[in-house]
Amino acid sequence: MRINTIVVVASLAVLLVSFWNRNALPRAIDYLPEVLVEPLQTPSRKASFSASYEGVDYLVEPEYEYELVGMIVSFRHHDGDSRMHLLANDHLNMLDVCVIWGDNTRNPWLHKIDFWNGIFTCNVKTRDQQAWDSFDMYQLSNNHLISDDDRIRDKVKDVRVGDQIRVRGYLASYSSPDGGKRGTSTTRLDTGDGACETLFVEGFDIVQAARNYWRMSMWLSLLLLIGGLVVHFRRPYRPH
Repeated sequence: MRINTIVVVASLAVLLVSFWNRNALPRAIDYLPEVLVEPLQTPSRKASFSASYEGVDYLVEPEYEYELVGMIVSFRHHDGDSRMHLLANDHLNMLDVCVIWGDNTRNPWLHKIDFWNGIFTCNVKTRDQQAWDSFDMYQLSNNHLISDDDRIRDKVKDVRVGDQIRVRGYLASYSSPDGGKRGTSTTRLDTGDGACETLFVEGFDIVQAARNYWRMSMWLSLLLLIGGLVVHFRRPYRPH
């Protein structure tokens, strides 16, 4: 049964490597034409309105109608019962998603740039000077997505790095009686604190899912590992 031992060891090694790289940007990406276009922003005439979630009433104050098509480079799901969101009584913020568009999609060294989300931020770094020189920080945005619609909240649970998404709604500030007030950026040209877009979502779609071969490899190697372990433990015991 040496072959089975090789399968177990090899599949475990592949599983570990692929799990580590599961959120890496795919090397080859077929970008949709819409991803090349800047986000669409127009002044909103919509009056302030109430949104309720998890027993908390929020006041949402729209500033602009907004539509964004971009590719996800990092994201962070939020749980209103943990950390800063709990202190702020914020159950409305469901996801922070960092996206790129435009010339950044043509950057041939994009895979050499690391992206990750903090609690409220999107961070970018690279040791490759060519990759950095070719990257436009003004064609990247971190978006605080908020919604009281369970259908939309279910949709955003499926996002993956490399997905191309369309988000439609309102750039807005929001507040609750027992929490603070969160504002929104209204330009892609700002940086630092307050530079994130707060978006009350009325429509969300993954228009093209990422083809991540690391993730495929992870699941395949997991299945092989489980199969190899089952075979190993079902073999008759033969004392030496």
